[in-house]
Amino acid sequence: MAANIHLPNSSPTLSSHVLPHRTLPFLHPPMTLSKFQPLRRLSHHLRRRGLAVSAAAVRQDTALWTPTPLVKISPAAESLFNITIDVAESPELAASYTKAGQYLQLRLQEPESKPSFLAIASPPSIAASKGVFEFLIKSVPGSTAELLCGLQKGDVVELTPAMGKGFDIDQISPPDNYQTVLIFATGSGISPIRSLIEAGFSADKRSDVRLYYGARNLNRMAYQERFKEWKSSGVDIVPVLSQPDDSWTGESGYVQAAFARERRIHSPQSTGAVLCGQKQMAEEVTSLLVGDGVSSEKILKNF
Repeated sequence: MAANIHLPNSSPTLSSHVLPHRTLPFLHPPMTLSKFQPLRRLSHHLRRRGLAVSAAAVRQDTALWTPTPLVKISPAAESLFNITIDVAESPELAASYTKAGQYLQLRLQEPESKPSFLAIASPPSIAASKGVFEFLIKSVPGSTAELLCGLQKGDVVELTPAMGKGFDIDQISPPDNYQTVLIFATGSGISPIRSLIEAGFSADKRSDVRLYYGARNLNRMAYQERFKEWKSSGVDIVPVLSQPDDSWTGESGYVQAAFARERRIHSPQSTGAVLCGQKQMAEEVTSLLVGDGVSSEKILKNF
């Protein structure tokens, strides 16, 4: 998300091309000091611009990185892993996570490692009570995520503080005014949705809370062991498989298509939504919701 900016060896300037002041009296009359004002202004502008770029690069390079050990790595589904990182010894890092949907940067302690942006899967209360951050990581060949999923307990990684606005639940509060909340997630996009559900947003005080959760098949669907708990909190789960086997009797295809078939928005003015996952899914679901009269301000994203 952020490009690396290299510090220049020196700030750009034209001052080396301007004649020293002591030579000016020997110039022919047409060459007065006023002739050099544009060059001086340009030199000053470029010097300031160079300093601004340098300052930005310094801010970029001096992001606060905190070494933290891995507590646990375990399979969550096919190509997906649960990663637990200890932040108990870094109270400021733990305290930076205040709202479901926030994310951070993670990097390995290797010269070639590029930082990855990761949504935090556990709710903020877990950081406060247990001193850990939990993540759901998709292992992509050749990525930092693949290297991360290959580490072991005790290995050290580096984290930045949590960032981002998270899911602004105040937009769909109080529950009495927003009885319908539609949640959409695909693949590892379920990670911050888990945080939202387990952090609580008064789902049990709303009449219609649905989670449309898309994956290729059941082997690719993480958190199935949490479905019972989520349902008991008031969330109706609608699994949607794009490539199911012959025994599957539930919703198939893509999440947006499954929602389009159901719709069931009785009162758009009292409906909110939360989206996380593939860009195309988010765009198409947003179009469907707005077309049905749901306010775009009530469609929450974490970025």
